[in-house]
Amino acid sequence: MKQRTGEPWKSAPDYARELSAQSGGLSINLLVADVARAVAFQRDVLGAAVAYADADFAALEGFGAKWCVHADHTYDNHPLSGFVKGLKGRGPGVEIRLRGCDPDAAEGRARALGYVVLAAAMDKPHGLREAYMLDADGYCWVPDILLTSDA
Repeated sequence: MKQRTGEPWKSAPDYARELSAQSGGLSINLLVADVARAVAFQRDVLGAAVAYADADFAALEGFGAKWCVHADHTYDNHPLSGFVKGLKGRGPGVEIRLRGCDPDAAEGRARALGYVVLAAAMDKPHGLREAYMLDADGYCWVPDILLTSDA
């Protein structure tokens, strides 16, 4: 059951059309236990911009991407509602990559704010510098940047 009072900043159909026009064929909705807590990680650690947030939903953007966060309670009649209920972590095996997000800076903020850092920022053979960290819902975020070549 939705907890928002008042009108959202955009209608759901209007925002869906906007995302469809700009997403390049991929859209991500994250189901979370607490929208404010999820937004805090994505804003304070990853540097995402919050386009809109309330108790039920948040729209975030950064590094050329847009994504949505939905509170579990808004999915009460959704097929995923029974699947996620009671799960300790979400999205095992999925990496949510933010291209162009400085992994060293994000790692530092994650550590300072008490989040789990699975792997510190490091240069990888595939040409990226990346770090792995978990948000409060157990999603694995991977900020990465391209390594420059001296060759």
